Amino acid sequence: MGIQGMELCAMAVVVLLFIAVLKQFGILEPMSMEDSSDSELELSAVRHQPEGLDQLQAQTKFTKKELQSLYRGFKNECPTGLVDEDTFKLIYSQFFPQGDATAYAHFLFNAFDADGSGAIRFEDFVVGLSILLRGTVHEKLKWAFNLYDINKDGYITKEEMLAIMKSIYDMMGRHTYPILREEAPLEHVERFFQKMDRNQDGVVTIDEFLETCQKDENIMSSMQLFENVI
Repeated sequence: MGIQGMELCAMAVVVLLFIAVLKQFGILEPMSMEDSSDSELELSAVRHQPEGLDQLQAQTKFTKKELQSLYRGFKNECPTGLVDEDTFKLIYSQFFPQGDATAYAHFLFNAFDADGSGAIRFEDFVVGLSILLRGTVHEKLKWAFNLYDINKDGYITKEEMLAIMKSIYDMMGRHTYPILREEAPLEHVERFFQKMDRNQDGVVTIDEFLETCQKDENIMSSMQLFENVI
């Protein structure tokens, strides 16, 4: 997988890695004729019971059939109905054995764990996935900003962006081509801030992030790539 364009922090980097992992572990399964019924989610096999199907459909942009398919895959991989951070890291470590996915999995886990409970529920999963796959441009960019704003103070600092970049480089390991130079993450961060930090105060606000991204054709096109993956 290439790293080209990461200095723009296009959503495709985040979405592609996440969707690839979901498909690998069977959480995003092809729809079948069995999914056509409107019956409620099966709840008996899990300890955490998700919200009702109608409520989840209202909160997301998935159909009942799609929610049922997503739930079956989620339940197969997460029988308790909850995913803790250690499990999340284990999944990513299996998918990227050539590198260290620990830090990237931590940042992505926190982005999905919206309430900071330390566990991702099915509701958290489908709401986040709905934004990434079918949200508006504004919703997707806000989700990306939240990922990069590690301490959730409303600003992206160079230190935060560098941590994210290093985590992706660490996860990709030594099997990228061309081989990544050690100073490459910092160079990407500097280019990111040259584009995003409009008033040059050393931080990127949500308004600066939204404005710059929406003017960049590459970022805009990258956010349309995964709208029909399920």
